[in-house]
Amino acid sequence: MGNSFGQLFRITTWGESHGGGVGVVVDGCPSRLSLGEADIQPDLDRRRPGQSSIVTPRKETDTVKILSGTFEGRTLGTPISMMVRNEDQRSEAYSEMATKFRPSHADYTYQAKYGIRAWPGGGRTSARETIGRVAAGAIAKKLLRERWGVEVLACVTQVKDIAVTVDPDAFTVGQTEANIVRCPDAAAAERMVALIEATRSAGDSVGGIVLGVARGVPVGWGEPVFDRLEADLAKAMLSLPASKGFDIGSGFGGIGMTGREHNDAFRNVDGRVRTVTNRSGGIQGGISNGETVYFRVAFKPVATVMHEQDTVDVTGAETTLKGRGRHDPCVLPRAVPMVEAMTALVLVDHALRHEARWRE
Repeated sequence: MGNSFGQLFRITTWGESHGGGVGVVVDGCPSRLSLGEADIQPDLDRRRPGQSSIVTPRKETDTVKILSGTFEGRTLGTPISMMVRNEDQRSEAYSEMATKFRPSHADYTYQAKYGIRAWPGGGRTSARETIGRVAAGAIAKKLLRERWGVEVLACVTQVKDIAVTVDPDAFTVGQTEANIVRCPDAAAAERMVALIEATRSAGDSVGGIVLGVARGVPVGWGEPVFDRLEADLAKAMLSLPASKGFDIGSGFGGIGMTGREHNDAFRNVDGRVRTVTNRSGGIQGGISNGETVYFRVAFKPVATVMHEQDTVDVTGAETTLKGRGRHDPCVLPRAVPMVEAMTALVLVDHALRHEARWRE
């Protein structure tokens, strides 16, 4: 029904923004992986609200609890259930939204589809749903790192019109986490933070781009035709709240090149097939080629702004609505761990599918 993702490594997220809590069930994680809450909490801390001056001030600890699927610090191979309680709901800030549709939100479409919606905080359409993804992604990242030596990371490369070029093979987690906007270019990060703060003061919002990267992906992950690795990555990224665009490797920039200019020439490097350039983004024919996988995800400006806007109410009557409550002026800093999580979930699922194929 659209709440589950993956085939062999499959997750189902649950919960609403202003309900008792949110969480995830992870099914298909191999047994005997060392796992505890301490492996998951750091990524949730990077995703949580209230962590800096440029994100929503909602105060949540987002403390994770593993309810099932582990014993004596190791996975059992059975479903892993995890929960995070909601502790700082202020539903009264959304009371006007009970009868009015917020511009560019999912209020109208959910009402039209289901005839009912959880209007406080947006229910399932809230970014709090991504807690389950990030928790599951932390397990996937650990499995990828320990079993296949794959490193998954992401960073902000653009906020509105402030953009930097980042080498997918060179930036580090330390550089990304050195500032609150999570851009590895320190000088650009200062300007990005200033822009976000000014935009927030004006009651508005801005969008931008997150670069997703996976280093050390072996050759052969991905499936033909409909389950191409980049196709599953695109679906994963476009399932994130506020995402509006995806491109991989040279992406849309490749249209300005000829085929000769764009092609990644092959070379034999110490007995291994490598490419001189990596405009393919580490994937060819839907299958990983052993080079770094990298792509970009575009996120729109947050839809909630603190200005009066035209809308309609549940009867169809025209009216106006001003944004209230606590909201991010820019999703990008908190989107970084979300992009990492979805990348890891796609890769670990394809890794297990690849191994299963060769065990047949």
